[in-house]
Amino acid sequence: MSSRTRHPAGRVAMVSEHASPLAALGGPDAGGQNVYVAQVARQLARRGHRVTVYTRRDSADLPDRVTLDDGVQVVHVPAGPPAPVPKDELLPHMSEFGDFLARQWSLDPPDVVHAHFWMSGLAALAGARELGIPVVQTYHALGTVKKRYQGASDTSPPQRLAIEEAVGHDCARIIATCSDEVAELKAMGLDEDRISIVPCGVDPDQFRPAPRIRPAGARKRLLSVGRLVPRKGFDRAIRALAGIPGAELVVAGGPGAGLLGADPEARRLAAIAAEYGVADRVTLLGGVGRDRMPALMADADLVLSLPRYEPFGIVPLEAMACATPVVATAVGGQLDTVVDGTTGVLVPADEDHDLGPVVRALLADPERLARYGAAGRRRVLTHYTWDRVADGVAAVYGAVSSIPSLSGVVR
Repeated sequence: MSSRTRHPAGRVAMVSEHASPLAALGGPDAGGQNVYVAQVARQLARRGHRVTVYTRRDSADLPDRVTLDDGVQVVHVPAGPPAPVPKDELLPHMSEFGDFLARQWSLDPPDVVHAHFWMSGLAALAGARELGIPVVQTYHALGTVKKRYQGASDTSPPQRLAIEEAVGHDCARIIATCSDEVAELKAMGLDEDRISIVPCGVDPDQFRPAPRIRPAGARKRLLSVGRLVPRKGFDRAIRALAGIPGAELVVAGGPGAGLLGADPEARRLAAIAAEYGVADRVTLLGGVGRDRMPALMADADLVLSLPRYEPFGIVPLEAMACATPVVATAVGGQLDTVVDGTTGVLVPADEDHDLGPVVRALLADPERLARYGAAGRRRVLTHYTWDRVADGVAAVYGAVSSIPSLSGVVR
């Protein structure tokens, strides 16, 4: 099914309590989920469906409703204070969120609800339960994984694990983004027959190969992208740089460049660079707009995606779409997206593993880099466009709802 094909309209409600499709990326709670919700909503709207995204009002200045160019409606739900609240502190406001959804849907019920993140699932089920509306759940990240890797430093509410499991049992179907997540869901006691894998995606027209803009003879450039949080592994990339002479590392993410001096993680990374004697070869760019990111990725020799754990990870896909090879830790969705020895190299998440030899060998072999880059671009076009993601999501909707245009075989 192509995004250019028009169908009878279905009514789709998406619930994304902390990740608005309108949010600027790079903040502590803004990342891949925002992109996923925005892109899938737009793809479905372009197919003729009426799509409404419900997200929490985090500013008194926001209008009640915003209509995007493609017809997607974004509703700002009054739940908690109209101000930024860290997502780990939002649980007490989900009852108010669910009550709002119930009132809205009793007047104008959607055909299917798609909840994004565990708290959205809680609110969506509360809003849909009495009306008999099917709820599809995408977790985007699981508390079991976060607890395993963060331990005592995990700031999630203590009820998270129990609520995630309950949401999984009560929803009509679960969409997992990768095979690793399916294993985690099965370990939670959830029925594999009710789980479908639909990955995240990338826009290959936005992220595409482009000529290098660095001058001839410039240092080889390594690029790491993501939120400035310890689990993203930027510190590991900095330490590895000490054994990669002639290369520089650019880190894109976090607050604006002018605010990096006040950011704890940025200060920690700068201190590590100084400790390892590579401060003159490490650049922290701060937050980079989506309009600048494709050129930044296309200009890199190699993208390093080194999270300690990662529910999915869009960064490798964006790099591959730009025909830039990837060195990625063998975790989460990266196990599915990066084909070791074909589109890049998978390395252990163990921080004691020395990245230097792997990166040095790649940088010394331009033909191999070019081959990996071309293969990565082909893989994205075959499996990971947002159009293909929307195909998979629509098939899941069709399996649980009566919308004729969304019915189909769940892959």
